[in-house]
Amino acid sequence: MTDHPSPPEAPAPAVPADRRPRTTTRDPEELTRRLTAWLGTRLPGARATAATVPDSNGMSSETLLFDIDHPGPPSPGTPRSCALRLAADPAAYTVFPRYDMARQYRTMRLVAEHTDLPVPRTLWLEEDPAHLGAPFFVMARAGGRVPPDVMPYTYEGNWLHDATDAQRDGLEAASVSVLARLHDQVPVGAAEFLDTAGTGSALHRHVEAQRAYYAWVVDGRPRSPLIERAFDWLTDPEHWPKDPGETVLTWGDARIGNIVYEGFEPAAILDWEMAALGPRELDLGWMVYLHRFFQDLTEGGGQRGLPDFLRRDRVESRYARLTGHRPRDMDFHTLYAALRHAIVMLRVAYRQVHFGEVPVPADADALILHRDTLEAMVEGRYW
Repeated sequence: MTDHPSPPEAPAPAVPADRRPRTTTRDPEELTRRLTAWLGTRLPGARATAATVPDSNGMSSETLLFDIDHPGPPSPGTPRSCALRLAADPAAYTVFPRYDMARQYRTMRLVAEHTDLPVPRTLWLEEDPAHLGAPFFVMARAGGRVPPDVMPYTYEGNWLHDATDAQRDGLEAASVSVLARLHDQVPVGAAEFLDTAGTGSALHRHVEAQRAYYAWVVDGRPRSPLIERAFDWLTDPEHWPKDPGETVLTWGDARIGNIVYEGFEPAAILDWEMAALGPRELDLGWMVYLHRFFQDLTEGGGQRGLPDFLRRDRVESRYARLTGHRPRDMDFHTLYAALRHAIVMLRVAYRQVHFGEVPVPADADALILHRDTLEAMVEGRYW
């Protein structure tokens, strides 16, 4: 398979590409004061200082970067620079219906225990929402840089776009290796707490959970005919994988925007809230599609982007060489990734409606930035 040679023009974003929708209603200064009070219960006398919200702060769980100022000698094993992951603000019309911070914390510790992947060192888990208004955990902060989402790294003027072909090739190889090592090294029995409820294969349960998520997103809002067509395509026996394959621990949000790079090598693997058990191709399809999402938007905006980066055929070949597993049913899995992303985008758009940033749409499908791509996949004319 080769990548689509001329992707359809992407529709205009609901908001300018360089302006993010509202992600929180919390006051950062008040959050820092409350964090300092909590930190004193773990490290008496310590204060949270230099607290900042990163520009790349997600639209689900929130991140606060801070330093620890302690009057005495530093505690053994406690870093000075930390990152805090806080469950989403319920007042901010959350992207997901539930945020299980203990689950994320446990997943990161599991991956750190069983793999050689650079997962940030977890320090503390706080499940009592009384301290900051929601459960949270604290981890060591990794130095490095992240491929930007706004403006996307496929646009000109950022470190990854400005890199040489050889440097991007090295970053691609290292990023695919992250998936290979995760899938091969974590014993699936140790990750059973991530299994999705329901019956049937892990893939079937995963898809049904996404169907339930979509129902939650459109409850009281206009439904998306395109998303529902995509679900029908997936569950057609002609398209459903005959053999979903081995079940492994999948990262869930497997994209380079969730990796901190030191130079062009991964220094920290972030954002484990979508981790689940399922076939290897769940992560591969997500990594390939999320790049295609940015690439298609870039080409639709008149720029060349990075058409030779993270190509589907190369990702599949690299992964096969590393693991001995030849990815299969990738038309299915890239479409499933595009469908999952469409549901998230619809929820984010409805949050913009909630906050008065955009009007109530006449056509729900118009809120899906990759509408043309998903339609082309459903109709068999994308790849």
